[in-house]
Amino acid sequence: MDELNGRMIACQILITGLIARVANEQRDPLRFLTDFRDEIRAVIRGVNIAGIDNTDSVRRIAMQTADEMFSLMKPPSEPEPEVS
Repeated sequence: MDELNGRMIACQILITGLIARVANEQRDPLRFLTDFRDEIRAVIRGVNIAGIDNTDSVRRIAMQTADEMFSLMKPPSEPEPEVS
């Protein structure tokens, strides 16, 4: 189970990095991230989850995970002013 959790965390880090990289190349990165997050949430709400009687808990956890990934992405900090 620890190996699976480690792989899932690695995938989340990879995906978060890729999304952040694409967002940084956009003219309006915050709008891109907001739109992308909304699309991900819509997919989570609409995806067919087979083999489980109660899909509500799976969807809730997936939503929380998506929200956590997007909360990790912040706008870049302003560069420190140079002291002369």
